[in-house]
This record gives sequence, structure tokens and C-alpha cells, in this order.
Amino acid sequence: MVQSYRDLKVWQKAMDLADQSFALTAQFPEAQRYVLVSQIQRSAISVSSNIAEGRSRHSEKDFVYHLNIARGSIAELETQMMLSAKPGYISEAELHTLLELSEEITKMLHGLKGSLAQNNIKLAKT
Repeated sequence: MVQSYRDLKVWQKAMDLADQSFALTAQFPEAQRYVLVSQIQRSAISVSSNIAEGRSRHSEKDFVYHLNIARGSIAELETQMMLSAKPGYISEAELHTLLELSEEITKMLHGLKGSLAQNNIKLAKT
């Protein structure tokens, strides 16, 4: 039984996505520190943060709303990483790995939203 957002596999994967994103941006040129790196890190942080916030609200409606924001943050992160690959800040292989993980998380978010709607799950207070 899920007692906390920390128990959610999708949150755990989102944390992995943030870790990967931070590791990749460590190699970016200094000129991108306050532009692309900052945007990538904010997007990556937003995914797991919104999953946690939504789960902690104890309302299905709020949870779904925050899951949608998390999905939007994944799309932002994917776009920023694709832009990063163009000038060679990250390799195509690194981009591919990140996109695979983001796609997995997106599917998990979709499945979680569907499960909430289908089963009309009431969120337990933790």
C-alpha cells in the first residue's frame, strides 16, 4: 500500500531523472550555467516535486492536477535536452537514455492518472 509519495515508483524514477539531468549538465560550458543549465535543473526538479506535492494534498483532483504539471515539466526537460544535443553539450546516446527514462515516467504518470480515475481511489492521509 502506498503510504507516502516516496513509495510511488513514478516518484522514484523522477528522482533518477533529476539525478541524470544534474549529472549531464555538470559538463555544460560555463556560458550555459545561468541559461540552459538552470532551465534543465528547474524542469527536472519540478517532475518529482509535483508528484510529491500532488500526492501530499490528499485530494484526487489535486493529485491529478499536479501529475499533469509533472508531465508538462517532462516535456520541457525533453525539449531542453534536445536543444542541448544540437551544439554537442550532450551526446546523442546520453539524450537517448534520458528520453527513454522520461518516456517511461510519462507512461507511469498516465497509468497512475488512469488508475485514480478508474478506481476512484481515495487518498489516505499520511
